[in-house]
Amino acid sequence: MTIFNSLNTSASALTAQRLRMDVVSSNIANAETTRGKFVDGEWQPYQRKMVEIKEKDSFSSMLSRAGTGQAGSGVQVTKISDDSSPFKLVYDPGHPDADAQGYVKMPNVDPLKEMTDLISSTRSYEANVTVFNASKNMLLKALEIGK
Repeated sequence: MTIFNSLNTSASALTAQRLRMDVVSSNIANAETTRGKFVDGEWQPYQRKMVEIKEKDSFSSMLSRAGTGQAGSGVQVTKISDDSSPFKLVYDPGHPDADAQGYVKMPNVDPLKEMTDLISSTRSYEANVTVFNASKNMLLKALEIGK
């Protein structure tokens, strides 16, 4: 275990939460986009994206190293996937993307859910900044001992 392990762990979490905030922002920005992807000669609405974050080490590997004093190594983004929930149908016969019955497929983005995810990722980011700063201050105090 190095003295910088806590800094590296916090840095990996900061990177993951920043990516999560970017994906949530993209979802919010495209909440009304009816032409997100061209599939089989037809436009499909924007599909909500989700970030999957996992620990770099499995629980069993961390448990086996627990007696040696080695800590975990942080988190990583494993994938950004599309939400498979159905698109919302909105009746708007004047819309250029309306079907024969007058319904428009709208993205499966719920702004309330996205704002909740944004607040959650922001709070996680802030907590990791606090941990990073506390670790940095402890390292600085440790350096002052030798003076």
